[in-house]
Amino acid sequence: MSRKQYKRVVIKIGSSSLTYEKTGSINFAKMERLVRVLCDIRNRGIDVCLVSSGAIAVGKDSIGLKESPTDISTKQACAAVGQARLMMTYQRLFGEYNQVTGQILMTKDTMVNTVSRENAQNTFEELFRIGVIPVVNENDTVSTYEMRFGDNDTLSALVAALVGADLLILLSDIDGLYTDDPHKNPKAELIRDVYEISENILHMAKETTGSSIGTGGMATKISAARIASYSGADMIIANGGNVSIVEEILDGAKVGTCFHANENKEFKLPDYIMESMNLC
Repeated sequence: MSRKQYKRVVIKIGSSSLTYEKTGSINFAKMERLVRVLCDIRNRGIDVCLVSSGAIAVGKDSIGLKESPTDISTKQACAAVGQARLMMTYQRLFGEYNQVTGQILMTKDTMVNTVSRENAQNTFEELFRIGVIPVVNENDTVSTYEMRFGDNDTLSALVAALVGADLLILLSDIDGLYTDDPHKNPKAELIRDVYEISENILHMAKETTGSSIGTGGMATKISAARIASYSGADMIIANGGNVSIVEEILDGAKVGTCFHANENKEFKLPDYIMESMNLC
């Protein structure tokens, strides 16, 4: 695979990739490695933005809940506690590498409202200009339909489109898009490249996820790929078991599944969001 010179990268990491499977508690060693990778990418001269899940998982652990919450109010309470703790941890880890980071919490209203969207866009641009790494999450504490929308896969694609990124990397607990569910079908094959999101590709996107902690199945990743590719960005699904895979990708390694950019001039981000919320 020839090395592509990316200038602005959005990286999404899921809850299942940030926590221990048995306990649901944060894996601090992996967080530290992730931050080191992000700082190194920034040192290459590449703008980088992190979309991080984990607030609800951290909040659940912090207040001593045994099981993952299912009702909206408890999820929001966990998010309120967990988001602060998660960001505090990121601030400390980034500080070890003398890197400044900033938090951005978003809702769909941010993207739909023209003034809010432009303000958010300007904020991102200024953060990139002064060398800050934005850490983005959904504002789960105030928006009920935000959780029903369901995942940070889509949020990361929206952010990639908003900031004009040329690469989106989804770090997950799977290696990429398969022809069938690899947990059930040992003959399932990994698809390396997708140039068009056809009906056949959509059919492969079954609503399955390998973790009870994460919320995004393959269908949400295909939805994210549609947003990213139509906006002019490549999107790669890769296994986040080893976060150094991000550096391998930037060095040209052929890993995971790459949905190649297929810019659509008729694709309008606010219209897509409103349609997904059934507001049109």
